Amino acid sequence: MEKQFNLKEALKKLEEISKWFETQKEIDIEEGINKVKEAAGLIKASKDRLKAVENQFEEIKKEIYQDASE
Repeated sequence: MEKQFNLKEALKKLEEISKWFETQKEIDIEEGINKVKEAAGLIKASKDRLKAVENQFEEIKKEIYQDASE
């Protein structure tokens, strides 16, 4: 079974990446590129997960209204 994407962990990791950039006196360009790539992947995955959660809420809402009208 595939582990579900965890938004809380993703946000924590994005915060860590942001703090890394804020604390660097001289940014290592190669490391910076890796951090940006990682952040971009986390942002995309977070957007995808949020869309899936939104779809789940819409399905629940449909079920509630369908049950109420019967």
